[in-house]
Amino acid sequence: MTVHQPLPDAASAPAINAAATKGDGLGCHSGQEAMRSAATAAGNAEMLERFAKDYPVGPHDKPQSMCPAFGSLRVGLRMRRTATVLSGSACCVYGLTFTSHFYGARRSVGYVPFNSETLVTGKLFEDIREAVFKLADPALYDTIVVTNLCVPSASGVPLRLLPKEINGVRIIGIDVPGFGVPTHAEAKDVLAGAMLAYARKEAEAGPVQAPRAGKAERPTVTLLGEMFPADPVGIGMMLEPLGLAAGPVVPTREWRELYAALDCAVVAAIHPFYTASIREFEAAGRSVVGSGPVGVEGTVAWLSAIGEACGVAKPLVEAAQNRLVPAIRGALSAMPITGRITLSGYEGSELLVARLLVESGADLRYVGTACPRTPWSEPDREWLAARGVMVNFRATLEQDLAAMAEFQPDLAIGTTPVVQKAKQLGIPALYFTNLISARPLFGPAGAGSLAQVVNAAIGNKGRMDAMKAFFAGVGEGDTAGTWQDTPQLHPDFREKFARRAAKAKAAAEEIP
Repeated sequence: MTVHQPLPDAASAPAINAAATKGDGLGCHSGQEAMRSAATAAGNAEMLERFAKDYPVGPHDKPQSMCPAFGSLRVGLRMRRTATVLSGSACCVYGLTFTSHFYGARRSVGYVPFNSETLVTGKLFEDIREAVFKLADPALYDTIVVTNLCVPSASGVPLRLLPKEINGVRIIGIDVPGFGVPTHAEAKDVLAGAMLAYARKEAEAGPVQAPRAGKAERPTVTLLGEMFPADPVGIGMMLEPLGLAAGPVVPTREWRELYAALDCAVVAAIHPFYTASIREFEAAGRSVVGSGPVGVEGTVAWLSAIGEACGVAKPLVEAAQNRLVPAIRGALSAMPITGRITLSGYEGSELLVARLLVESGADLRYVGTACPRTPWSEPDREWLAARGVMVNFRATLEQDLAAMAEFQPDLAIGTTPVVQKAKQLGIPALYFTNLISARPLFGPAGAGSLAQVVNAAIGNKGRMDAMKAFFAGVGEGDTAGTWQDTPQLHPDFREKFARRAAKAKAAAEEIP
């Protein structure tokens, strides 16, 4: 048992760089460059360099996204015997906890409040440390995750100095600033990678706890990336003829699964952007295979890659392929998709869904993903590009909307604002996260799983046209809403005040 150490006084606590917090509006609204500069001044340059390497943003900076910390928060809230503590501005914490309850987490989220004084004097770190000691009850928790949001990260609050373990409870501190982690999908990797690093060191030090269901009898394939609950079961059935079994899905649902995930024959990067997690698997001596068993060609290629990585005899691999291909091809032919489609999303499985749409017969023109291009996404990118599909990594909303305008699809699959714009134009649309990614994708179960919802949406074009015609002339922009009299536009007023504003700005810039 770890003895409770006395809390340091303000003089001995790690000092926060006060200069890093000066200036008007050090917060989410102050801009990425201001936050990055503050973080560098506070000694967090190494953290930013690591994020830039792990999650490159590309020439157009970063995509629009919800607060990335939601991703890491959700990973922690889904794990058994895991407590979560947030350190950040109250408004940010409110938004994140609201979203977590909206998604049915049914867990409390810890919060350590602060003000300017406690932030710059180092008292915030003391408060976090004290809160962690109070929370570290081994009867309740295996792990406590403490997350720095934007302001503590920019100010250099040193979570790395927290104890690694208290009373047998693991303590993991991570930084997930919006100015360093581009998307909530990649924030999942930040926490998953930190947990894998901790678990790997535990396993290297000696015996660790066995999985709840016991150690697998056959070599396992760890599945990297969140997926539909039925997919791991289906993948396990596809692996059985190879003498392999499906291992844990990372991010895991409890700590002990991390050991089983590391103790695998190969890692399948179903979601190919988990860079930090892959680094830990490679440090453990595990090889990584990209793509997934999606459609006919995807399943054949993936089984070949898994078989080669695990040293499975080629006849066994071919036998498994020959057994699966007819069932997948039959399911695809029984539920064809006809129509032109554009696809965009931010989950990380967009390219896999795109492959399934193409093999289902869809005329897919564009795929946009908020996630980055990585070596493990190359098989899917090359396959789609060879079939004339435009693939856009780190896609922005403007690029997704431009693709929809250019290709004039029969169906737009995308994020909420893409769907909203499509429906305004009378184009049938489906929200990727809730209606597409929440379905099986792999093997025979995945083949044809999208056809019903996609074809039904395309078939709604007539209803969209009828609604658009019915509401024509109701108004939009300045004239949107319900009015007794039609609003009269006054563009001359706009021009007049625009000239005044421009003149005032020019005058202000001339003042030394």
